[in-house]
Amino acid sequence: MSLTIVFDSTCLIGFERIGHLDLLPKLYGEIVVPIAVVAEFGRQLSWMKVEPLSSPHLCNALRLTLGKGEAEAIALAVQMDGQLVTDDKQARSVAEAMGLRVVGTLGILVRAKRAGIIELVAPFIGELERNSFRISRALREEALILAGEEEQ
Repeated sequence: MSLTIVFDSTCLIGFERIGHLDLLPKLYGEIVVPIAVVAEFGRQLSWMKVEPLSSPHLCNALRLTLGKGEAEAIALAVQMDGQLVTDDKQARSVAEAMGLRVVGTLGILVRAKRAGIIELVAPFIGELERNSFRISRALREEALILAGEEEQ
C-alpha cells in the first residue's frame, strides 16, 4: 500500500504559478487535500481526492497557531497516517513535532528528478523565484546539492 500524500495549498499554488501542476500526479498519482485547501487553492483537480476530517478536535487545536488550510492538512495527514506537503515554516515545525513526515516544493522537485520526471531542478527553482515564490539561499543550495546540481 502506498503512502497517502496530503497537500496544503502552498505547494499547489507554487506549481500552478509556473504552469507545472502536472508534475504532482506524475510523481504521486492521487493526492489528498482537505476541504479548506480546495477553498484556498480555488479549485479541485481530477487527481485530487478531497477528504473530510473525521474529527475536528485536532484541527480546532491547531487553528490556535495555524491557518485553516494548514491546520486541516495536518489533521488530515494524522488521520490518514500520511505524509504532509507544505512550505509553511510553522506548519512544518508543528507537523514534525507531531511525528509526521513532511516535504515541501523543493523536495518534490528533487524527487521528480530522481524519478526521471524532470531532468533538472534548477530551472524550476528559478521559475518559482521569478514568480514571487520565496526560497532562502540555504534551501536553494540544499535542494541543488540533493539533486546533484551544486552551484559552481
